Amino acid sequence: MGHRAIKTLIVDDEPVARRVLREELEVFPDIDIAGEAESGREALQKITRLQPDLVFLDLQMPAMSGFEVVRSLSGPHLPVIVIVTAFDQHAIEAFEAGAVDYLLKPVNQARLEKAVERARNLLGRPVEVANNLVRLTDSGGPSDRSRTRKVVGRSGADYVLLDADEVLAFQAERELVWIITAKQRLLATQSLRAIEERLGEPHFQRVHRNAIVNVNHVRKMSALSSQRWLITMSNALQLVVSKRQAHNIRRILNW
Repeated sequence: MGHRAIKTLIVDDEPVARRVLREELEVFPDIDIAGEAESGREALQKITRLQPDLVFLDLQMPAMSGFEVVRSLSGPHLPVIVIVTAFDQHAIEAFEAGAVDYLLKPVNQARLEKAVERARNLLGRPVEVANNLVRLTDSGGPSDRSRTRKVVGRSGADYVLLDADEVLAFQAERELVWIITAKQRLLATQSLRAIEERLGEPHFQRVHRNAIVNVNHVRKMSALSSQRWLITMSNALQLVVSKRQAHNIRRILNW
């Protein structure tokens, strides 16, 4: 029984590198090369238009690096990313945990087979694809240390990537955790504790055992008592600060 076709995009600013990778991929009967891109901006346009399942992405490109491409991804159809790089082995280890896989130039056929197999195994598992992209954006890279934290949210059957700065608050309701933005509420894929530990950002402060707020979106704070506060967010959402978390109010006031 054969595998379903894997719509694939090759991204590299070097024409020779794209041609070599295309020829290497042609031996896989289930790889359908839907297109190529020679820059990060073109890659984003083609990812939006073609909606590939798999993207082979060069890291070192002028104007927009591969990491910047990953950070700019959004929308319900998120591709599996395989990094293609000329970095040496020691440099790769700095961010390998973030990628689904990587290929070192010149491409080794055995490594390519492994990368394609791992991509196959992720198809139809959108939450894992999204979480892999989040780990990749978190990991940064040896030549690119600017980071924008990403958060995975679910809307129906779709999984989307959000910039952490877009999030006003995380709010737990029993076993569910909601991601609240200015425009929508999405379901988180992690617990509130896991989100708090992963973000590690000073502008995200826990105000209640069931809530974490982005202090950049706090618009008003009203004292309910000596140890209880009411926070109003930029979308008019109101949250009560518990006595246990009252010490975080000083951090919010000084932000």
